[in-house]
Amino acid sequence: MRTGQAIGATDRLGGEAIDRPVTFPEVFATLYHNLGIDPNATTLVDLNVRPQYLVEDNAQPVRELV
Repeated sequence: MRTGQAIGATDRLGGEAIDRPVTFPEVFATLYHNLGIDPNATTLVDLNVRPQYLVEDNAQPVRELV
């Protein structure tokens, strides 16, 4: 991972992202990517034997970090 950088910007109080907000599915997709797992192709079976994807909404890894 490329670390040590600021991604996006916040308002002057640091309360909300105003440029390049990052979602939780993007964070998890980045973690899975770094572990060598394709988050959009890998599925787990739930208790009702239905496949569940690791991340929602076809989330992609944070491109600034990979």
